[in-house]
Amino acid sequence: MATVKIHPAVDNGVQPGKPGFSGGTLVCHCASDPVVVEIDGDCLHNHVCGCTKCWKPQGAIFSMVSVVPTDKVRVVQNEQKLKVVDPSALIQRHACTSCGVHLYGPVTRENHPFTGLSFIHTELSDEQGWAAPTFAAFVSSVIEGGTRPEAMDGIRARLNELGLPPYDALSPALMDYIATFTARASGVLKD
Repeated sequence: MATVKIHPAVDNGVQPGKPGFSGGTLVCHCASDPVVVEIDGDCLHNHVCGCTKCWKPQGAIFSMVSVVPTDKVRVVQNEQKLKVVDPSALIQRHACTSCGVHLYGPVTRENHPFTGLSFIHTELSDEQGWAAPTFAAFVSSVIEGGTRPEAMDGIRARLNELGLPPYDALSPALMDYIATFTARASGVLKD
Protein backbone atom coordinates (compact mmCIF):
# COMPACT_ATOMS: atom_id res chain seq x y z
CA MET A 1 0.00 0.00 0.00
CA ALA A 2 2.98 2.37 0.36
CA THR A 3 2.56 3.14 -3.35
CA VAL A 4 -0.69 5.01 -2.59
CA LYS A 5 0.35 8.62 -1.98
CA ILE A 6 -1.71 10.66 0.50
CA HIS A 7 0.38 13.72 1.44
CA PRO A 8 4.18 14.18 1.54
CA ALA A 9 4.14 14.70 5.33
CA VAL A 10 2.64 11.24 5.96
CA ASP A 11 3.61 9.13 2.93
CA ASN A 12 6.69 7.76 4.72
CA GLY A 13 4.82 7.29 8.00
CA VAL A 14 3.19 9.59 10.51
CA GLN A 15 5.78 11.34 12.68
CA PRO A 16 4.88 11.71 16.37
CA GLY A 17 4.62 15.14 17.93
CA LYS A 18 6.72 16.32 20.84
CA PRO A 19 5.08 16.82 24.25
CA GLY A 20 5.21 20.47 25.25
CA PHE A 21 5.85 21.67 21.69
CA SER A 22 5.72 25.47 21.80
CA GLY A 23 4.77 26.31 18.22
CA GLY A 24 6.62 27.60 15.21
CA THR A 25 6.63 29.65 12.08
CA LEU A 26 4.64 29.00 8.88
CA VAL A 27 6.19 30.32 5.65
CA CYS A 28 4.59 30.49 2.20
CA HIS A 29 6.42 29.17 -0.87
CA CYS A 30 7.62 32.50 -2.27
CA ALA A 31 11.37 32.54 -2.96
CA SER A 32 11.56 36.21 -1.99
CA ASP A 33 9.48 38.24 0.46
CA PRO A 34 7.52 35.25 1.83
CA VAL A 35 4.54 35.62 4.10
CA VAL A 36 5.54 34.50 7.60
CA VAL A 37 3.06 33.57 10.33
CA GLU A 38 3.99 32.77 13.92
CA ILE A 39 1.96 30.20 15.84
CA ASP A 40 2.22 30.30 19.63
CA GLY A 41 1.68 26.74 20.82
CA ASP A 42 0.97 23.36 19.32
CA CYS A 43 -1.87 22.55 16.95
CA LEU A 44 -5.02 20.57 17.74
CA HIS A 45 -7.00 18.00 15.74
CA ASN A 46 -4.31 17.59 13.08
CA HIS A 47 -5.62 15.49 10.20
CA VAL A 48 -5.45 14.91 6.48
CA CYS A 49 -8.45 16.35 4.65
CA GLY A 50 -9.94 15.35 1.32
CA CYS A 51 -12.11 18.43 0.79
CA THR A 52 -11.60 20.53 -2.31
CA LYS A 53 -11.28 23.82 -0.39
CA CYS A 54 -8.11 23.17 1.64
CA TRP A 55 -4.71 23.97 0.15
CA LYS A 56 -2.67 20.93 -0.88
CA PRO A 57 0.97 20.78 -1.95
CA GLN A 58 1.62 19.84 -5.57
CA GLY A 59 0.68 16.21 -6.25
CA ALA A 60 -0.99 15.54 -2.88
CA ILE A 61 -4.44 13.94 -2.80
CA PHE A 62 -5.14 15.27 0.71
CA SER A 63 -4.27 18.45 2.56
CA MET A 64 -2.91 18.26 6.09
CA VAL A 65 -4.69 20.72 8.35
CA SER A 66 -5.13 21.40 12.04
CA VAL A 67 -6.46 24.18 14.26
CA VAL A 68 -5.05 26.63 16.79
CA PRO A 69 -6.75 29.36 18.79
CA THR A 70 -6.92 32.45 16.56
CA ASP A 71 -5.33 34.60 19.27
CA LYS A 72 -2.20 32.41 18.92
CA VAL A 73 -1.76 33.36 15.23
CA ARG A 74 0.29 36.40 14.22
CA VAL A 75 1.39 37.47 10.74
CA VAL A 76 4.92 38.83 11.17
CA GLN A 77 6.07 39.40 7.57
CA ASN A 78 4.42 40.48 4.31
CA GLU A 79 0.81 40.51 5.51
CA GLN A 80 -0.05 42.75 2.54
CA LYS A 81 0.36 39.70 0.26
CA LEU A 82 -2.53 37.84 1.95
CA LYS A 83 -6.05 37.73 0.56
CA VAL A 84 -9.09 35.73 1.71
CA VAL A 85 -9.81 33.05 -0.90
CA ASP A 86 -13.60 32.96 -0.46
CA PRO A 87 -15.12 35.64 1.81
CA SER A 88 -18.43 33.70 1.96
CA ALA A 89 -16.82 30.50 3.31
CA LEU A 90 -16.91 29.47 6.97
CA ILE A 91 -13.12 29.20 7.06
CA GLN A 92 -11.61 32.52 5.96
CA ARG A 93 -8.57 31.00 4.24
CA HIS A 94 -5.82 33.63 3.92
CA ALA A 95 -3.67 32.78 0.89
CA CYS A 96 -0.53 34.37 -0.46
CA THR A 97 -1.45 36.26 -3.63
CA SER A 98 1.93 35.37 -5.18
CA CYS A 99 2.35 31.62 -4.57
CA GLY A 100 -1.22 30.62 -3.63
CA VAL A 101 -0.33 28.88 -0.35
CA HIS A 102 -2.96 29.12 2.40
CA LEU A 103 -1.29 30.32 5.60
CA TYR A 104 -4.19 30.38 8.06
CA GLY A 105 -7.97 30.40 8.06
CA PRO A 106 -9.86 31.84 11.01
CA VAL A 107 -13.49 31.00 11.73
CA THR A 108 -15.31 34.16 12.76
CA ARG A 109 -18.96 33.23 12.14
CA GLU A 110 -21.10 34.09 15.15
CA ASN A 111 -22.39 31.15 17.19
CA HIS A 112 -20.35 28.51 15.36
CA PRO A 113 -18.54 25.76 17.29
CA PHE A 114 -15.24 26.59 15.54
CA THR A 115 -15.41 30.36 16.13
CA GLY A 116 -12.13 31.50 17.65
CA LEU A 117 -10.09 28.81 15.90
CA SER A 118 -7.83 29.17 12.87
CA PHE A 119 -6.99 26.35 10.47
CA ILE A 120 -3.28 26.01 9.65
CA HIS A 121 -0.97 23.78 7.58
CA THR A 122 1.91 22.64 9.79
CA GLU A 123 3.92 21.35 6.83
CA LEU A 124 4.68 25.03 6.09
CA SER A 125 6.88 25.01 9.21
CA ASP A 126 10.51 23.88 9.45
CA GLU A 127 10.09 23.21 13.18
CA GLN A 128 9.67 19.57 14.13
CA GLY A 129 7.29 18.45 16.87
CA TRP A 130 3.81 19.57 15.82
CA ALA A 131 1.06 17.22 17.00
CA ALA A 132 0.76 14.32 14.59
CA PRO A 133 -2.27 13.89 12.35
CA THR A 134 -4.67 11.35 13.85
CA PHE A 135 -7.44 10.85 11.27
CA ALA A 136 -8.58 11.52 7.72
CA ALA A 137 -11.64 13.71 7.11
CA PHE A 138 -13.93 14.06 4.10
CA VAL A 139 -12.25 11.11 2.39
CA SER A 140 -14.87 10.64 -0.34
CA SER A 141 -14.41 14.28 -1.35
CA VAL A 142 -11.13 13.42 -3.10
CA ILE A 143 -13.33 12.09 -5.91
CA GLU A 144 -14.65 15.65 -6.36
CA GLY A 145 -11.01 16.72 -6.75
CA GLY A 146 -10.44 14.27 -9.61
CA THR A 147 -9.46 10.99 -7.91
CA ARG A 148 -10.95 7.95 -9.64
CA PRO A 149 -13.70 6.24 -7.56
CA GLU A 150 -12.07 2.84 -8.07
CA ALA A 151 -8.98 4.11 -6.19
CA MET A 152 -10.94 4.65 -2.97
CA ASP A 153 -10.50 1.16 -1.49
CA GLY A 154 -6.72 1.50 -1.84
CA ILE A 155 -6.77 5.03 -0.39
CA ARG A 156 -8.82 3.94 2.64
CA ALA A 157 -6.55 0.92 3.15
CA ARG A 158 -3.45 3.16 3.04
CA LEU A 159 -5.01 5.65 5.49
CA ASN A 160 -5.75 2.79 7.90
CA GLU A 161 -2.21 1.44 7.42
CA LEU A 162 -0.86 4.89 8.39
CA GLY A 163 -3.06 4.97 11.51
CA LEU A 164 -5.32 7.68 10.06
CA PRO A 165 -8.85 6.26 10.31
CA PRO A 166 -10.88 7.51 7.33
CA TYR A 167 -14.12 9.40 7.88
CA ASP A 168 -16.48 11.03 5.43
CA ALA A 169 -17.05 13.82 7.94
CA LEU A 170 -14.85 14.84 10.87
CA SER A 171 -13.56 12.53 13.60
CA PRO A 172 -16.09 11.26 16.18
CA ALA A 173 -14.61 13.55 18.86
CA LEU A 174 -15.06 16.64 16.65
CA MET A 175 -18.57 15.60 15.61
CA ASP A 176 -19.44 15.16 19.33
CA TYR A 177 -18.01 18.62 20.04
CA ILE A 178 -20.18 20.19 17.30
CA ALA A 179 -23.29 18.33 18.51
CA THR A 180 -22.62 19.39 22.13
CA PHE A 181 -22.18 23.03 21.08
CA THR A 182 -25.44 22.89 19.10
CA ALA A 183 -27.36 21.19 21.93
CA ARG A 184 -26.16 23.78 24.47
CA ALA A 185 -26.98 26.66 22.11
CA SER A 186 -30.52 25.38 21.62
CA GLY A 187 -31.02 24.69 25.33
CA VAL A 188 -31.50 20.94 24.87
CA LEU A 189 -28.31 20.25 26.87
CA LYS A 190 -27.70 22.12 30.08
CA ASP A 191 -24.49 22.00 32.09
